[in-house]
Amino acid sequence: MVDKAELLAGNAANIEEFRASGGRLAAFGDAPVVLLTTKGAQTGESRTSPLMYLADDADPDTVYVFGSYAGADVDPSWFRNLVAHPDDVRVEIGSESMDATAEVLAEPERSEVFAEQKRRYAQFAGYETKTSRTIPVVALHLHR
Repeated sequence: MVDKAELLAGNAANIEEFRASGGRLAAFGDAPVVLLTTKGAQTGESRTSPLMYLADDADPDTVYVFGSYAGADVDPSWFRNLVAHPDDVRVEIGSESMDATAEVLAEPERSEVFAEQKRRYAQFAGYETKTSRTIPVVALHLHR
């Protein structure tokens, strides 16, 4: 099992690679990646997570992120942070950085957006089969 220090070090390396490359991560291939910075729900400390995202085809100021946590049975920490502080969000896409507001999607919109992500990236269908929880989908409304 990987310990927390190793996970944090790997995350830091991914963040550094993302910023140095203008928004790409080799581990994610050609998939679109965003750096999501949230305020800790309990600590209030700033936390940054690299995540795959889905751009909204109709609204260039909205992107979606998915609380899949690779199919774990709990929501990722960044999701709990967004729920606690939906207006305290920073997003980096490519070399652009902006504030955003988070909105947890309700049904049926959640399922529609998640279905499109599964269509584009099959691993998300696999994550869904690994857990009994509903994988949350969050719209990030960008303030450009």
